[in-house]
Amino acid sequence: MSEQYTYAVARIRALEVSLFSNSTIDQLIACQNYHQCLQFLEEKGWGGTDTSGDAEAILTREEEKIWEVVKDLSIDMENFAVLSYPKLFHNLKAAIKEVCTEARNPNIFYDDCPIPGEEMLRIVENREFSRLPSHMGNVAQEALETLLHTRDGQLCDIMIDKAALEAIRKAGKESGEPIIENYADTMVAIADIKIAVRSRKTGKSADFMRSAMAECDGVNVEQLIRAALAGEDEIAQYLEGTAYAKGAQALRESASAFERWCDNRMIEMLKPQKYEAFSVGPLLGY
Repeated sequence: MSEQYTYAVARIRALEVSLFSNSTIDQLIACQNYHQCLQFLEEKGWGGTDTSGDAEAILTREEEKIWEVVKDLSIDMENFAVLSYPKLFHNLKAAIKEVCTEARNPNIFYDDCPIPGEEMLRIVENREFSRLPSHMGNVAQEALETLLHTRDGQLCDIMIDKAALEAIRKAGKESGEPIIENYADTMVAIADIKIAVRSRKTGKSADFMRSAMAECDGVNVEQLIRAALAGEDEIAQYLEGTAYAKGAQALRESASAFERWCDNRMIEMLKPQKYEAFSVGPLLGY
C-alpha cells in the first residue's frame, strides 16, 4: 500500500520548495496596502493571466492549481473526501435557499467539488434527492421541507452543517488512513467546540447544541454541552482535560485568539506529516 505514494510524496516534496517561507510571509505583511499585497502575490506567480488585481480570483486560481496537482498524482480522490465535503454541503444549503426564496444570487456556489452548484440547484428544484450521495439525500429533503414550512434559515443550516460533520467523520473512519481519520475527527471536534463557545455567548439551549453538534472521539458532546451551559470558564476547564487544552488558554485570552487557535490547531495536526515518506499524509498536508 505504501509504495503507491512514493512518487506522489516525492512530487510534493519538490513543490514544497516553492511554498512561502517565513521571510516571504514577513515581506507580504510589510506591504503598505491592498494593491501592494496583490502585486507581491502576482510577482510570486500567484493567480493567472485573467486574475490580475482580483484577490478572490487569485485565491480561486491557486486552489485550482493545487487540485490539478493532486489529481495528476493518480491517487484515489476518495482520500480527499473530507476536504471536499464542506463545499459540497455548502452547495446543498445554497441550493435549498435559492429554491425556497425563488431568488437567484450570483457567485454563491462552489464548482470545484463533486456536485457543482448548478447541478445541485437542478437536483433540489426537481426533488431528485436519489441523485445525491447516500449521506446527503435524507437531510436534503428534510432541510428543504423544514425551510419551506418554517422559513427558519438557521434551523436549515444547522441540519445540513451537522450532516456535513457526520459525513466528514464517517469518511475519515472509512478511509483506512490514520492521518485522514485524525484530520476528520479533529475537524468535527473543533466545530463542536466552536458551537459550544458561540452557543454560550448567544444563550442557546442544550437542545440547540445537541441538534448542531456531531459525535467524535476528540470531545464528549454531552460534557461539552454541560460546560457551555455553566459558563465560558467551564468550557475552558473541560478543554484542559482533552487533546485541545491549548484552546482553553486561547479562549481565556480573547475571542480572536480562540478563532485563531481553531485554525492553527488544524495546521499543527498536519505538520508532522511533512516527515512521512510513504503515506497520504504529505499530500493532505500540502
